[in-house]
Amino acid sequence: MVEHSASVIVKAPVHQVYSLFTHFNDFPKFMSFVKEVTYRDEQRSHWVVKVLGQYEWDAVNEDWIPDEQVGWRSTRGLKNAGRVKFRALGPERTSVDVYLRYTPPTGPLGGLGENLGINAYFDSILQKDLHHFARMVEEAPAGALDPMSSHYLFHQESAAQKGEITPRQRAAMAKDPMMSPTALTERQQKIIQENERRQRLKAEQEAAQQERIRRERDLQREQDAILAQEAIKRRQEEAEREVARRKAATVPLDPRQSYAAWARGLGDRDGTRLRNPNMGQDPMTARRQVKPTIAAKPPTTE
Repeated sequence: MVEHSASVIVKAPVHQVYSLFTHFNDFPKFMSFVKEVTYRDEQRSHWVVKVLGQYEWDAVNEDWIPDEQVGWRSTRGLKNAGRVKFRALGPERTSVDVYLRYTPPTGPLGGLGENLGINAYFDSILQKDLHHFARMVEEAPAGALDPMSSHYLFHQESAAQKGEITPRQRAAMAKDPMMSPTALTERQQKIIQENERRQRLKAEQEAAQQERIRRERDLQREQDAILAQEAIKRRQEEAEREVARRKAATVPLDPRQSYAAWARGLGDRDGTRLRNPNMGQDPMTARRQVKPTIAAKPPTTE
């Protein structure tokens, strides 16, 4: 058997993605290669696809796990089976992985066709229709569980819009109350209203974004102006300090102090006498206060 696979990430909760995928009979409304899915009963369905030729089979559901997996296998017609697995990546993100395997309908010639490029062609179609499914889900209202609520049904590449569905599919759609002319008109009006609402919301969001950008730009300008003023103030203060340093350097020194500094460098003791004239005296008496001497009285003669 030949195997194919495809994957896509849908921006919606896993329960909604799972529920919308299980409406097989709505596949021709948004997929391109599925021309018919009609129900025999709750477990059996009839499929018609067109990929380099038209193929049909009856299928029975198997291995269904709510919000996790759906599966099927053919019971008549093109021999095939498949699984679709759903995995929540977050509250609003779901991974969808599709796995198909089938026996080429023309035996060895079909296998030769796979080797000549049909395999890659089918992979591209499968991936493309899986992206159509993701868009159908994302353009449905939040929490919607019926594909008919999605704005993406009957897009230009869908089999139904191109008129490529089978007579049985067309008859089944005609019996669907949601496909009556009145229901379709109401649906179209809702789509128009919803599109207008989304456009208004988008315009409001863009306006809010522009206002936020303008405020951030104004705030940045104010901060730049403050920083520029502070830089000017710092330069002025530095200039004033430089002027003060230069002015201090030009004050004439006392020649005696200059000589004293020079003389001390040479070890001249006279250089220190200017400030300490008693330096040559005994250290114990050099700074002692000298008491005035009292002259002796001359002897008196009697």
